[in-house]
Order: sequence, then structure tokens, then C-alpha cells
Amino acid sequence: MILNDDKALKVAEFLLQIKAVKLQPNDPFTWASGIKSPIYCDNRVTLSYPTIRTFIRQAYTEAILDAYGKPDVIAGVATGGIAQGALVAEELGVPFIYVRSSAKAHGMGNQIEGYFEKGQKVVVIEDLISTGGSSLKAVDALREAGLEVKGLVAIFSYGFKIAQDNFVNANCPYVTLSDYDHLIETAKESRLVSSEDAASLAEWKVAPDNWKK
Repeated sequence: MILNDDKALKVAEFLLQIKAVKLQPNDPFTWASGIKSPIYCDNRVTLSYPTIRTFIRQAYTEAILDAYGKPDVIAGVATGGIAQGALVAEELGVPFIYVRSSAKAHGMGNQIEGYFEKGQKVVVIEDLISTGGSSLKAVDALREAGLEVKGLVAIFSYGFKIAQDNFVNANCPYVTLSDYDHLIETAKESRLVSSEDAASLAEWKVAPDNWKK
């Protein structure tokens, strides 16, 4: 779900400008799953650009307040959501915690790091949503720890139907600052991709498993 089309286009412009997102429909990347992908996204690059980092922090904050209201705590998903989450928590003036992919095998054995109390309302911060699997594992961990998850906000989503279904099934609303459709629109307007390549990029989103097979 996108709350603001103008901001979504601006975030997409930033991601393309600093090459946090790379589009290579004719020389695709290979994901760990084996899927051939025309897009590579690394939103951690945004942290290296103060002006863009500030824009994204403020966009996160506005999205949280508009969609969920002010939470008691912000939770970042390791690893991409940790730095972004800490910045957002600072902007909101609320505590910050983060969620590991699994509990530590030593020490206190924590999966959630930082101080929180049961019953607190939390918004989860993620940098990227593909299928939603890792994000929803974090949501499950927070719920099991007694926190009330209001929802999740991410910088970018590929817009896969499986992700939408997974969040619906988990009863977890989510918002993204930008998404694949806004990115392709921006890339076309900036003439970073041809109309033919844009059509190929659109096909990938619909059926990534079978794209270019």
C-alpha cells in the first residue's frame, strides 16, 4: 500500500539516482532462490547520502503517523531495518528495539534486542519487501513477546501478490514508501529504460519464476 504517490515517485527517483536500485532486464541478476531478476535493490545505500537519508526518515515518520498513529516503540528488522528504524525512532522520540532472524545461540539467547514492555504498541521498520517472509517472522517474534504490532513500513516493495497474500494471512497491514510500479514509471520518464524493456520488467513482476525461460 502506497500512501502518497508524489513521495513514492520521489523515493523511486532517489533510489535510481544513487543506484540503490539497478535495472538490467537484458543482463539479469540471479537471486539466492535461483530466480532471474531484472532488478537489484540495496536500500542500505540511502544511508550514505544525508539529504536522501533525511527525506526517507521523514517519509517513514509521516507514513507511520498517517497509517498507525504514534507507536510506543519502533522495531527494526535485522539487518536492513536496524539503521532505518533507529533513525525513525529518533525522529518520533520513542524507544527502539530490533529483531534478529533467530534467537542468539549464546549469552541471553535474545531474538529481540532492546528494552520493551508487554502490551506496548509497535510499528515494524523494514527496508525491502519481496515475499514478506523475513518481515513476518519478525512480526511473529514481536507478537510472541507480548507486543501489539500495529503494522509495518518499508522503503520499497516488488509488489508480488504472494507478499500481499502473506501479509493479509498474517493480519498485518503494511505500507511502503515506494514500489516496483512507481519505480518503472520513473525509469521510463527518465529514459533509463526503453518501452520494450519496461514491458519486460512488467512481465517479471507478474511471473518472476517463469520470466525469460
